[in-house]
Amino acid sequence: MNLRYLGHSAVQLVGDAVELVIDPFVSGQAEPVVSLEELAPDLIVLSHAHGDHWGDTEELARANDATVVSSAEIAGHAGALGLASHAMNTGGARDFGGCKIKFTPAFHSSSFPDGSYGGMPMGVVIEIDGLRCYHAGDTALFSDMRLIGRGGLDVALLPIGDNFTMGPEDALEAVELLQPKLVVPIHYNTFPVIEQDGEAFARQVRERTSADCRPLRPGEGLSL
Repeated sequence: MNLRYLGHSAVQLVGDAVELVIDPFVSGQAEPVVSLEELAPDLIVLSHAHGDHWGDTEELARANDATVVSSAEIAGHAGALGLASHAMNTGGARDFGGCKIKFTPAFHSSSFPDGSYGGMPMGVVIEIDGLRCYHAGDTALFSDMRLIGRGGLDVALLPIGDNFTMGPEDALEAVELLQPKLVVPIHYNTFPVIEQDGEAFARQVRERTSADCRPLRPGEGLSL
């Protein structure tokens, strides 16, 4: 599986038979590095409805005939726009052919830009090519992360920006609960209020846990 960080919380996962984009807020970044034309998702997975996560969903879905996979409320919104969608909810799992998706709890809020309810915020565990990837979405630290990690995680994508989500200290505790092999920090440095030192966080992860940590620059990727 190839993983590419697109900036903010947006991540591209490419397996042998499927391409996914999670929370595709790409073109709205102050200095976007990745163009939408570089992405060809079969599935667009959304953790919640906030504009910095919904982002380029509509344009990407139309250009690639992609299916939007998210909460019932977000899937319903996508369907009303004429997009293909599949509704799920917390704790539910489904095999999409080439990948399996299971949504987890997240402690945050979720609304569309007009203020309408966007369903429960969620994290997601995605299994591709025998690898398990956890994207925490926007969340606070919560003790049941231990249950999410119990099945084994190859990579955990964790917010570290603070203010709206976990900061580095709580994200470090999350690593201890999840026990992934690799951590990639997300949701930081996009705006001044969530500026963080990703390298300093990575050093703490390596010093205090058994996990490796790779802060990726927007546009940078790795193979798992």
